[in-house]
Amino acid sequence: MTIYFITGNKNKFDEAKSILKDVNLKQLNIDLPEIQEIDSRKIIEEKLKEALRRTKNKKEEFIVEDASLSLKCLNGLPGSLIKWFMHTIGNKGLYEISKKYKKYNAEAKDTIGYYKKGKIYFFEGKVKGKIVKARGKNNFGWDPIFLPNGYNKTFAEMPKEEKNKISHRKEVLEKLKRFLKKK
Repeated sequence: MTIYFITGNKNKFDEAKSILKDVNLKQLNIDLPEIQEIDSRKIIEEKLKEALRRTKNKKEEFIVEDASLSLKCLNGLPGSLIKWFMHTIGNKGLYEISKKYKKYNAEAKDTIGYYKKGKIYFFEGKVKGKIVKARGKNNFGWDPIFLPNGYNKTFAEMPKEEKNKISHRKEVLEKLKRFLKKK
């Protein structure tokens, strides 16, 4: 069975494909609207409803993902609203906020919704870390400012293979992989 990962982000798809090697995963590039919501599960539900409206075969299996970055100094914001923070203040602004409050703790979280036969299954992966001044190549959103606990390199400074061993996306995709093997 083919599972369609609905994302326009090639980097996310490539990460997922490298972790879910045994799954017939295909990218479905549909530009889905993203509701403004703190709860990533609600965002995913709405994305999946819209994807089902736009696709012809309702029997297909889909995954939709929502990545978030929560800063302790902002009581968990931006969380799922990270996309809009990145568009407005970017990595520099997020770092400056953490610096101003002298609270650098953060959590990267990835939530996946897997749709099959009218049911949605949710999976989450989390990595704790801290916000640092941007370091490394900026191929992926806030990776240059996120330093995972226990490491001396930001996600952006890590080779893909290293990041894929410890990231929030790795954790959530491993949970999905275990679930799929049971089915």
